[in-house]
Amino acid sequence: MKDLIRGARGVLGAAWRQHRGKTIGSILLMVAGAAAAPLIAAALAWMTDAVVAGDATAATVAGVIVAVLAIAVLTFAHFAHVLYFDLADLAELDFQERLIALSHGTTGLHHHEDARQADTLSVLEQDSRQFQGAIEALLNTLGLLIATGITAVLLARLHPVLLLLPLAAIPPLVCGRWAERRIDRSRTAAAEPTRVALNLFRLSTSAELAGELRVFRLQNELRHRHGTLWAQASRRLWRGQVTGTLLRIAGQLVFAAAYIAAVLLVVTSAVRGDRSVGEVVLAIVLAAQVSQQVTQAVTLLETLQRTASTYRRIAELAEFLSSRSAGPAGAGAPPERLREGIAFDGVSFTYPGTDTPVLRGVDLKLPAGTTVAVVGENGAGKSTLVKLLCGFYRPTGGRITVDGTDLSSLSMIGWRERIAAGFQDFARFELVARETVGVGDLPRMASAEAVLGGLERAHATDVLKHLGDGLETPLGKSYTDGAELSGGQWQKLALGRALMRTAPLLLVLDEPTSALDPQAEHDLFQRYAEQSKRVAAGNGGITVLVSHRFSTVRMADLILVVAGGRIAERGDHAALLAAGGVYAELFDLQAAAYR
Repeated sequence: MKDLIRGARGVLGAAWRQHRGKTIGSILLMVAGAAAAPLIAAALAWMTDAVVAGDATAATVAGVIVAVLAIAVLTFAHFAHVLYFDLADLAELDFQERLIALSHGTTGLHHHEDARQADTLSVLEQDSRQFQGAIEALLNTLGLLIATGITAVLLARLHPVLLLLPLAAIPPLVCGRWAERRIDRSRTAAAEPTRVALNLFRLSTSAELAGELRVFRLQNELRHRHGTLWAQASRRLWRGQVTGTLLRIAGQLVFAAAYIAAVLLVVTSAVRGDRSVGEVVLAIVLAAQVSQQVTQAVTLLETLQRTASTYRRIAELAEFLSSRSAGPAGAGAPPERLREGIAFDGVSFTYPGTDTPVLRGVDLKLPAGTTVAVVGENGAGKSTLVKLLCGFYRPTGGRITVDGTDLSSLSMIGWRERIAAGFQDFARFELVARETVGVGDLPRMASAEAVLGGLERAHATDVLKHLGDGLETPLGKSYTDGAELSGGQWQKLALGRALMRTAPLLLVLDEPTSALDPQAEHDLFQRYAEQSKRVAAGNGGITVLVSHRFSTVRMADLILVVAGGRIAERGDHAALLAAGGVYAELFDLQAAAYR
């Protein structure tokens, strides 16, 4: 019941925030239209008795009232629909914005990498499109409550025993609630295979991956897996629907028996002369309406329970994010320039939901003004170091300091404003080219000069030659005339975005040139290192280059070799080669591959 109240309050609150006038108008029209239905039964009874009594005037007045009430029943809901249809679109937008705020409004990434929360987000994305039905159901429920109250009064006037008829609605309502819970559990159980199946569908229909799928003849394999996953999801949903349907049928049968008994009670009384013909008509019409009200109540309850489940899920997601928060948000301002650097002091880290540490007791110093390369095999912990530096996670052990100040005590908003980053898994923002690059420094996004500067620092201005309208060219399939870019061109724009900020305290490039050959990557990193030295002279900024290619980072002031969650070796290129350790061995192995 709490979930139902919370869901109803959430929907009504969303509608009220969007437009109070339309919300009030919708409620009044729906309530008035619903109240008119049981009043028609009373007017029909009056008209019937007037006709039997030969009272033409009363019969005419009653007939007019019946007509007016019938018009209200038929038209008010339609006019309400005009109002709440627009409210539903606004409420859906409001819900989606709330979901976006929850999904990306935290400083960390833990909820994106938690399987259960991924399922929750997947279901919520689907639920965000149900608000037209949710608002309609809520308004119909308000009208139904009024109509049920009027019906109860009229039934009480006929025969006190008939007041028990609405009680017969309890079994179908309870069964309907049980049914919706079972269906809701099946939807949750089907979320993961559905999400994976949708991902396979996107892979199978992607133009960019079409060549690879054909070369490796993966079409049938992906289709088979897609079908298997959909079948798995469908079985779970089917079991839930079958169980729910049987429960609803059981509840409706109970009410059907009560409905027949109520009609027989009044008809029998009329045969004995205790009731008028009009009262028999009233009883039959009211009993039919109670049946409709029960059916409507069951249907509305299902919709409201789905809505309640939606708000319950979003509340659980908010609670999860709050409970998994790494602690109170820092408020300290990052330094204007780095004087000492960034230090890891006994840092360990284990991802949420796992027991295996990714980093173990890491101690290291990234001196101010240096270019630091992080190398190591896949899964060694390189990207985890980057995530900790960016503040996406806090260490589960030890601490990270910036000029001696704990990073967790700094404002993450302030810290993010002073860092820049380019990642291997970069975003393809389908905007105009200027914005695609310019979002790397929002205050200067509108400046063509600033965007060109970022592209020049990334050595990516050659991409503009392929864009008909230069920086104002729309990119991607979202636009009818959007320019199609290759993966390498998208990557170059992402690099330009990462270099929009001219003087970050920390620049992280986490394998952002994975599509380039080793020599091209080395040349690009060499230029980045030279640029970084110029920036570092002014603010002591640190550049961190992450790569699995040992041969591309020789220019770095400090090279860190990550292995098994620890810093296995550290030093410059010459010193590490002379040491003859892991770095030297892997460097020689990789170098031999390109001879």
